[in-house]
Amino acid sequence: MKHDAIIVGGGFAGLAAATYLARARRSVCIIDTGQPRNRFATASHGFLGFDGSRPQAILARARDQLSAYPGVSMIDAEAVAARSGEDGFSVSLSNGEEISARKAVLAFGLRDMLEPIPGLSERWGKTVLHCPYCHGFEFADRRLGVLYRTPMSAHQARLIAEWGPTTLYLNGAGLDPESAATLAEQGIKVEPGKVRRLVGEHEALSAIELEDGRTSPVEALYVAPQSCLSSPIAEQLGVVIDEGLMGPVIRTDADKMTNVPGLYAAGDIARAPHSVSWAVADGVTAGTSAHRALVFG
Repeated sequence: MKHDAIIVGGGFAGLAAATYLARARRSVCIIDTGQPRNRFATASHGFLGFDGSRPQAILARARDQLSAYPGVSMIDAEAVAARSGEDGFSVSLSNGEEISARKAVLAFGLRDMLEPIPGLSERWGKTVLHCPYCHGFEFADRRLGVLYRTPMSAHQARLIAEWGPTTLYLNGAGLDPESAATLAEQGIKVEPGKVRRLVGEHEALSAIELEDGRTSPVEALYVAPQSCLSSPIAEQLGVVIDEGLMGPVIRTDADKMTNVPGLYAAGDIARAPHSVSWAVADGVTAGTSAHRALVFG
């Protein structure tokens, strides 16, 4: 069976795109591994009507609602290969199936590559955080930290200080005099020592232990990890990919279409910065754009 559209990725962007295609009475197939990027977070914040809800619970509800539309199919599998042709796209799956469609939306998300510091990955999404707009309110006025990764980390520390007293942990890196002066003016502390491990009960964070044996009290640590595309199929399809501050970004136009005609991209893989709200909005754009392309060619 040839579908009107394939959605690669059943997270927030993918399900939003699929919902609008389904409401346009088009056949759509969603391929998903069940591994959304924010699966480590206990709660999602800032998404209207769902503030404080578990991300997986929001997605499960969306999948249930979407499955009620005729013409919608969902496959729990990984898209391992893809190719384009004159009549559309074909995607090979990890279960051996091959799915074809006239249009395709890439929404498979990113994978974060965290620093290999003991205690850090275990707390990712709980007390080791990425976005202050998503999680900062819950840690307001508590002791906050920023882990240095690039010169932009000083900029990040200035932003995080809006939510509470902040320390920038250089982890052995250097800091230019201008940035050091700016941070000092804003009352942001700078800890130059290398980080040995994160300390705290279970997923809570109480301190950072430095390699010289000192401990620095902190209750939430912000990081800006390098990310990568979680699927190779964008490259296989010849999509143009730019290098952003924290990783690759698929280039799209205002309709979320890539440089490959009929191929769209939405969510974290096609924008920066990231949030659930932006992913849903981009998914709506990609879904309605794909539908208009099915109608008008």
